[in-house]
Amino acid sequence: MAEVMEIRESSIADPGPLGLAAFALTTFILSMSNAQLVPAALGALFVPVALFYGGLAQVLAGMWEFKKNNTFGAVAFTTYGSFWLGLGTLVILETVKILNFGASAPAAVGLYLIGFTIFNTYMWIGTFRINNALVAVFTFLEIAFILLVLAEFGFISSVPGGIFGLITAACAWYASAAAILNPLYGRVVLPIGPRGVSVMKESPKEHKKFNA
Repeated sequence: MAEVMEIRESSIADPGPLGLAAFALTTFILSMSNAQLVPAALGALFVPVALFYGGLAQVLAGMWEFKKNNTFGAVAFTTYGSFWLGLGTLVILETVKILNFGASAPAAVGLYLIGFTIFNTYMWIGTFRINNALVAVFTFLEIAFILLVLAEFGFISSVPGGIFGLITAACAWYASAAAILNPLYGRVVLPIGPRGVSVMKESPKEHKKFNA
């Protein structure tokens, strides 16, 4: 017998496309540097993007997802917004010599990434109940995290992690675009591949039913 889980949402706009776009752009900027596709001098470009778009905008998207009663979206966007805020702040604090890890600086970043890799792992499992677009985002992000951890601890270069970061950004942009274009056109313009979850909207309050 099928289980029915009901989620009642408020009528605010969907913050998902904003959160995904913010994550995609910030990941793209940093990954271009990690993949060594741009001059090293451009590496710091990600800092203002991380603070305002990847950080602030994504945290706001997470707060609006709480309002919409979307636990997964709220936790994902708030956490990754905070991830970018933390990483950007770390770079600033190191630059102005408030923080000085010395020779252990790569290990400090590696430890930071390990923590978020653990978080991403169980969020990745959660995407199996949502759609294939998010499965792709979190799968490639998981691989990118692991490769970047190995790079920070000196086992490999940052290039492989940067390449998978670029793939992650492309997938996130795709998911964002789908969430914008599909409702606007009233049909599937960009398929996202729902994974066993049917969504039925009722009334202006957007009453959704998820059949497991």
